[in-house]
Amino acid sequence: MKHLLLLLAAFFGLLPIFSIAQAPQADIAKKQYFTAAVANDAINFDGIPDEPIWDQVEWGGDFIQYQPTEAVPPSQETQFKILYDEKFLLIGYRCYDTAPDSIVKRMGRRDEFPGDWIEINIDSYHDLRTAFSFTLSVSGVKNDEFVSDNGNNWDTNWNPVWYAKTHTDSLGWTAEVKIPFSQLRYGNQTDPVWGIQFMRRIFRKEERSTWQYIPRNSGVWVSSYGELLGLRNLPANRQVELAPYALAQTEHYEKQAGNPFADGSDRRLSVGLDGKLAVTRDLILDFTINPDFGQVEADPGAVRLDGYEVFFSERRPFFMESRNLFDYQLTGSVAGGDYDSDLLFYSRRIGGAPHGYPSLAPDEYADIPQNTSILGAAKFSGKTKKGWSVGILESVTQREQAEIDHTGERRNELVEPLTNFFVGRLLKDFDQGNTVFGGMFTAVNRENGLDWLHRAAYSGGLDLQHFWKSRFWYIRANALFSRVEGTPEAIFQTQTGFVHNFQRSNAEHLFVDANRKALTGTGGTFRMGKVGGKPDSLGGIFKFETGITWRSPELELNDIGFLLSADEINHFSWGSYSVQKPFSAFRTFQVNYNHWARWDFGGQFLYSAFNTNAWAWFKNNWNFSTGFTWNPYEVSNNALRGGSSLRKPPGAGLNINLSSDSRKKVYGNIGFFQAWGFGHTVRANGVNAGVNFQPLNALRFGFYPSYDRSWRKQDQFVTQVSFDAKRRTIVSEVDQRSFSLTARLNYNITPDLTVQYYGQPFIFRAKFQHYGYVTDPLNRDYDARFHQYTGAELQMAGNDYAVDENLDGTVDYTFSQPDFNFIQFRSNLVVRWEYVPGSEIYLVWSQGATPDAGTDLQTPLVQSLFDNVFGQTPRNIFLIKWTYRFLW
Repeated sequence: MKHLLLLLAAFFGLLPIFSIAQAPQADIAKKQYFTAAVANDAINFDGIPDEPIWDQVEWGGDFIQYQPTEAVPPSQETQFKILYDEKFLLIGYRCYDTAPDSIVKRMGRRDEFPGDWIEINIDSYHDLRTAFSFTLSVSGVKNDEFVSDNGNNWDTNWNPVWYAKTHTDSLGWTAEVKIPFSQLRYGNQTDPVWGIQFMRRIFRKEERSTWQYIPRNSGVWVSSYGELLGLRNLPANRQVELAPYALAQTEHYEKQAGNPFADGSDRRLSVGLDGKLAVTRDLILDFTINPDFGQVEADPGAVRLDGYEVFFSERRPFFMESRNLFDYQLTGSVAGGDYDSDLLFYSRRIGGAPHGYPSLAPDEYADIPQNTSILGAAKFSGKTKKGWSVGILESVTQREQAEIDHTGERRNELVEPLTNFFVGRLLKDFDQGNTVFGGMFTAVNRENGLDWLHRAAYSGGLDLQHFWKSRFWYIRANALFSRVEGTPEAIFQTQTGFVHNFQRSNAEHLFVDANRKALTGTGGTFRMGKVGGKPDSLGGIFKFETGITWRSPELELNDIGFLLSADEINHFSWGSYSVQKPFSAFRTFQVNYNHWARWDFGGQFLYSAFNTNAWAWFKNNWNFSTGFTWNPYEVSNNALRGGSSLRKPPGAGLNINLSSDSRKKVYGNIGFFQAWGFGHTVRANGVNAGVNFQPLNALRFGFYPSYDRSWRKQDQFVTQVSFDAKRRTIVSEVDQRSFSLTARLNYNITPDLTVQYYGQPFIFRAKFQHYGYVTDPLNRDYDARFHQYTGAELQMAGNDYAVDENLDGTVDYTFSQPDFNFIQFRSNLVVRWEYVPGSEIYLVWSQGATPDAGTDLQTPLVQSLFDNVFGQTPRNIFLIKWTYRFLW
């Protein structure tokens, strides 16, 4: 009860502090620009807007500085003109520069925003929440993003087809841009008004200026754009795109003696089709048939000993485009927390590794698919003129079989059933986007075959966000449900799995029912905060957010979503004082405060922590941040894998990060953290660094080492055994270390022809000792929570430990030695040529190696990594992929 009272005091006590009413800023007049229609092909598209046809409209200009010093004239003038014909929106730029030789023409891959650039944002829906962004570097590199949530979301995975040319002269540089109307979304108004905003970056000064002034502390973006007028009779926008692909791949690896499936090489040919079809002006259907993602960068190395699932970000283009609409975070707090990774839809579930693995006899070999094949997928998305955002995603994955060889005889064993995935999303804007209400529904349905998988899984949620007082203040809330159905075996595994742990001995509010065929859970979040305001005399403003988020014990999302842990109620609060106006040595400065608290649904208090941190951007363009966290109390319901809750030692942590000016030819960063448990119970530290080299505008490469080490005195879970009809939870001391060295190279032969390399050797080592078992897991005294085996109780027997707990001379139980060494190397070399806009050729060389080095525990960590990675033949994959995009 005292913890609940403290929570209420914190929740409501902070509100008066942060809600000191700062008067809303006076409304800023919206600029307007009038465009005009011209004949098709009236412009010689050479990057120089000097044709007489451009004289039909006036130059727009009068930009104002956005950073580093807000609301003052920029150091260089910028002008633009906008025309349109039956197919394109046409934009001409004049970017003046009094030192044209100082214009930085760095190159990079698409969406890397290198060097000097100019950008237009277009709110063609005019919903004051979403926009399409087109950025052009002086070097000719194109960058594009879909902007949502009033500027809080910028999705670089949106890749439309558009055209651009640049030119430099004695006055600075110029550009011409053609944006097909088919790539935009808009309604059928006769006399539409579009929101527009321009931004220019002067790289050498790290200066940005905008056409429409929007204060940096306003907390808004799209809703304050200027307006584009004069559009008439726009095309019906019936976009049709088809992009067939053909792929040839060869794979070479070390031949495995006796294994008929590992003869040293494999080859395959594949074809498929991607497409887009505009159903209406503002609703589009994307589809893919037999997709292949061989050009996608490999996942980084990661291992967790705490049992939680590792989250990997999506990298496949089809699922990345338009994902903002399907991005349904359960919480999304500013304070941050593990719960922020929970998602109603996690696209990596589609086409992931098969759930099953065949049982093999000693003389059997198996050919097992690494990933489940996606037979096809389709997305229907867009936004209507009445403010309805619609998203539907449907995908079917193939039934996968493992082929097993037994002395020449073959059989197949199911490892993944045929599965259908469905996601539906609906949002509605009210009051010019000040209120947004929406919902999502997901479904997974599998054919029969693997009894321990859910046959069906459904989830859904309703969400609301509302802004007031010039959109400075907001509330965000959602409520959701889940239901999984299957055999009693499948539901039993869910109840006793890591996420739920119904079998915990101290969880009186839970019990395991081995006969259940379904589970139904709920969850939700309520948070409120303030994101903008009128600055004080220093140019600073106060911001805050506080809220609560919960996951009921039966909530289960991992068939199509991502859920780290159920049975939690989390409170979070964040407060910030942010100065966006340069002062002293700073360009910007921010100091934050956070605190967190957690309970389970049985009322058990689980966690409290307090943090303060500060961020600084200096006038020399260096960045520095530091933070300190105090964790006075923690109980884990997952650490013992269902044996019981376990009280963890209190502790504290410190982090420091420093990065140099990224505009320089050589720049870098370094970060350090140190954490410790009180009473000499936990130690953790780590360092990550990076150094980047830009010897040429077209060439950049860098190296990024990372090292982490942690030690826990006694509470690392090892395994569970039975003794005297009771469950014994074995724990130990653990010393774990990891090291990786990531290398990246980017070389632009032209803006459309690039070479990219990614490589990462990775090692993770864990060594266990001083074994024991849990006796009183919630005792205040750390040492009283465990019994450590004596030399008479524990003996090594080969690769196992034998325990004679009652000292009667008979082995009571055994467990395997858990020490291990995991080593992995992954790399990709990709040559990408966009030979015409939207059509590409990829040449890819991928390497991978996972050597068997589990017993190499005494060799120094880094030496072990490189001895093993380069001591065996890696798996080499070579592929060529061709795509051509047909546009109508």
